[in-house]
Amino acid sequence: MLSMRLLLIEDDPRLRELIAQGLREAGHILEGTGLAREGLNLARAEEFDAIILDVMLAESQDAGFEMARALRDSGVNTPILFLTARADMDSRLRGLDVGGDDYLGKPFDFRELYARLSALVRRSAGQTRNTLPLPGGFCLDLLARHLMDALGHPISLTPREFDLLEGFALHSSRAYSREELIARVWSGQAAVDSRVVDVYVGNLRRKLGEGVIVTVRGHGYRLGVVDTP
Repeated sequence: MLSMRLLLIEDDPRLRELIAQGLREAGHILEGTGLAREGLNLARAEEFDAIILDVMLAESQDAGFEMARALRDSGVNTPILFLTARADMDSRLRGLDVGGDDYLGKPFDFRELYARLSALVRRSAGQTRNTLPLPGGFCLDLLARHLMDALGHPISLTPREFDLLEGFALHSSRAYSREELIARVWSGQAAVDSRVVDVYVGNLRRKLGEGVIVTVRGHGYRLGVVDTP
């Protein structure tokens, strides 16, 4: 499973910790705060896959709405999921109007929160289907966790190889450093050497060819160019 890097802005410390614990146990990377201004600075300075945002924060009853609008005005397009007790229709419409991508009322089921976040991240990466094309005619099935070649024949991958390839495929225009790949694919494991990434990339290249994952000199790796008909 590929790790998501998430930002949580929730002013209730107990709920913030419960959400953070659940997401971290699922293998994801999370930063949290109870202040809109701190969340705004984090969202502008760092790259996240999605933002979980309460509406009523310490600064004001509408601080979450104001933060979302400020992010969009400054060009930050990270998906925003509002998670709030203000679940009336007017609030939901306002949340979407200021730049939110989804809206979930409290109380909530953690499984629904997780499913909505996963869907947001897939959509933000341009992935609305369950399969992703790769260079060389390969196709990655995200639900079945299968890789097939151009003729539909399965290619055997280890779980870690699949996670690594999934990360490249979901963000096909992005170059990853070795440290970023370790954080996403080996999250929660201490003392993973950066050379491990090189070993796994080498394994994938032997199975798929040299053009699927390309080296970005001085930085790391990215997906090769996908052929378009």
